[in-house]
Amino acid sequence: MLTDEQFNRYQRQIALPEIGEQGQVKLSQSHVLMIGCGGLGSAASLYLAGSGVGKLVIVDDDDVDFSNLHRQVVYRDKDISSSKTEAMTNQLLALNPAVKIRSLDKRLSKSQLELEVMLADIVLDCSDNMHTRQLINQVCLEQNTDLISAAAIGWLGQFCVFDFSSKGESNACYRCLYPFDEVEQVHNCAELGVIGPVVGILGTYQALAAIQKLATGRFQFKAPMLHRFDGLQMQWQYLSITKDKQCKVCS
Repeated sequence: MLTDEQFNRYQRQIALPEIGEQGQVKLSQSHVLMIGCGGLGSAASLYLAGSGVGKLVIVDDDDVDFSNLHRQVVYRDKDISSSKTEAMTNQLLALNPAVKIRSLDKRLSKSQLELEVMLADIVLDCSDNMHTRQLINQVCLEQNTDLISAAAIGWLGQFCVFDFSSKGESNACYRCLYPFDEVEQVHNCAELGVIGPVVGILGTYQALAAIQKLATGRFQFKAPMLHRFDGLQMQWQYLSITKDKQCKVCS
């Protein structure tokens, strides 16, 4: 049951027939792991906290830099040189003090990641490098934990969901889409640039998918599917992700 305070705070969500009071209770009991507190994590975390998720674990080993602020909108000028996890925690608690937030100001080893994924109901990959994405994918698949992944560069972004909890033999994984562990170093925001709202759109997409699954019990769309966004053309493109029979992670 929700308290009167919770009902008043979330009444616009509760009014949705797909969520209702039962769905809001599920959200309040949920445990979300978010890896990466940059642009994607900034947008995703604000909407997750606002929606009333019960517990949010945030992971990042970086500090806030002046150049982050145009796209990592959870931070403020006063946060420069502070750890991202600490600054984000303060902002999220200011938004919704009822959310329990645990921050990890470090890169996780595989064993630490395995423990955190085991505790979580769903994982958001908001990281910025291929090696981390592949490790998260492997651990989530091994533990049958749903994974919501996104990335953005320049005017372009992409989003995909891996419904690992369904345990379907035909389910593809992130390595089926990108069968490698590294990309050329030039492919980063510092070299190629990035427009802030594109990152925000993709991070918000991640939060929306997570809230949908946690509150309703299932993803209301086909997964896995690659959603690609072109911010210049303002267009989405949708591509099926086919399981790679030679994939060393899921096959």
